[in-house]
Amino acid sequence: MTTQLESKGYVDLTLDVLKSFGVEVTNYNYKEFIIKGGQKYIPTDYRVEGDYSQAAFWLVAGVLGDCIKCNGLKLDSLQGDKVIVDIIKDMGGNIKIAEGFITTEISNTKGTEIDVSQCPDLTPIIATLASLSRGTTKIINAKRLRIKESDRLKAIATELNKLGAKVLEFDDGLLIEGKDKLIGGCVDSWNDHRIAMALAIASIRCENPVIINNFESVKNPIQTF
Repeated sequence: MTTQLESKGYVDLTLDVLKSFGVEVTNYNYKEFIIKGGQKYIPTDYRVEGDYSQAAFWLVAGVLGDCIKCNGLKLDSLQGDKVIVDIIKDMGGNIKIAEGFITTEISNTKGTEIDVSQCPDLTPIIATLASLSRGTTKIINAKRLRIKESDRLKAIATELNKLGAKVLEFDDGLLIEGKDKLIGGCVDSWNDHRIAMALAIASIRCENPVIINNFESVKNPIQTF
């Protein structure tokens, strides 16, 4: 590799799954991966863990609205998007881990600076939380989001602003001034499931209804990494 690897969590997960099925890969500092030939997959019992990138929407919903408990999330997961737990904590969110559940409750959150180079898919829901947090949030190292299912930086900035948020888009990130509530209104998903879901969560703290055009994008999402 000639540039720094982003979204390392996906690589870690892949290597871990391969190891679980008997295939060894040598990782040289994420720049070179050596896979010996002649290896065989060994059948095993394997439990697919819950997805933190999807759970993030529910966890933020709990912070913005009411108590939500999420089950099935591996607490020592290698998923990069597990960092949503730390992000919520850093922003002052009420989040607890006990008896296999991750629980969030309505909180007065505050702005911060967030590097999303290793968790870019969290950006739409982080931006939603930031729009309803005290002070300023700066999301950085997010340029790769411009080549996802939509230009997610432009999409989430445009649509949150339609709801009354104050989001400034720059080349590789967002600058967000938080508010107590948003107004509501008519928005568009940009045919991107994460944009649609983030806007749905924003409606929790909108004074008026939120209408999401092209909401069907949540049915058959196309994933890019």
